[in-house]
Amino acid sequence: MRFEGTAGYVATEDLRIAVNAAITLERPLLVKGEPGTGKTVLAQEIADALNTPLLEWHVKSTTKAQQGLYEYDAVSRLRDSQLGDDRVHDIANYIRKGKLWEAFASEQRPVLLIDEIDKADIEFPNDLLQELDRMEFHVYETGETVSARQRPVVIITSNNEKELPDAFLRRCFFHYITFPDTETMTDIVEVHFPGLKGELLREALKIFYDVRDMPGLKKKPSTSELLDWIKLLLNEDVDPATLRERDASKLIPPLHGALLKNEQDVHLFERLAFINRRGRG
Repeated sequence: MRFEGTAGYVATEDLRIAVNAAITLERPLLVKGEPGTGKTVLAQEIADALNTPLLEWHVKSTTKAQQGLYEYDAVSRLRDSQLGDDRVHDIANYIRKGKLWEAFASEQRPVLLIDEIDKADIEFPNDLLQELDRMEFHVYETGETVSARQRPVVIITSNNEKELPDAFLRRCFFHYITFPDTETMTDIVEVHFPGLKGELLREALKIFYDVRDMPGLKKKPSTSELLDWIKLLLNEDVDPATLRERDASKLIPPLHGALLKNEQDVHLFERLAFINRRGRG
């Protein structure tokens, strides 16, 4: 199983190397990077490239590691016992399989995405150490041991909201997705907007990277926001000459709501425009 990227996902050489190293070592691939750099989508693209199922476990602040294994629905069993339901005699009817169980039971080697692991409690990664190492776990209610038919390809994403425990990090292959440079971004845009006029693309990328480099910006626009912005520029048939207008009154890019996502950043551009106008006055 080797990952070489897909027609719909531009994977840099270092990312391809990281994915294939994790597959070879049979270790989880821990992926970090700015929001919008394609961490979550990577799992889908790996599954597509390897023609294998994808199982997605999206972690929230309230998610517990046990939920990835299974949950025992004692409330439903109590209700059924009160109603005289015959299902109550088989406790297995009240075991709900989690994403790890599904991955372990899969006949074909799946890709398992554990998305945004840093959103959960700090103990969450440690609680998965044994299961990810041994690829098995015990179901106490039924007495069975669930073992993986074959090791899933495990992709774990993190936005660096919390530090992950050293013991967990030791068991992962790590890769940081750097923000795409202009050349890579051009390839990414070409995938989504094939044949885009070169002049419009050049001007859009120049403004995009100028915005990202603006000192004091609270939230830098991401790749996904650039793609949204370009879609709007095309829909509104914005002329590249309009994007080239960099005078004081045009400092804020057209349709800037796709790039600037909070009032502080909009005000920053407005203040700079005001300062430029005063300087010219």
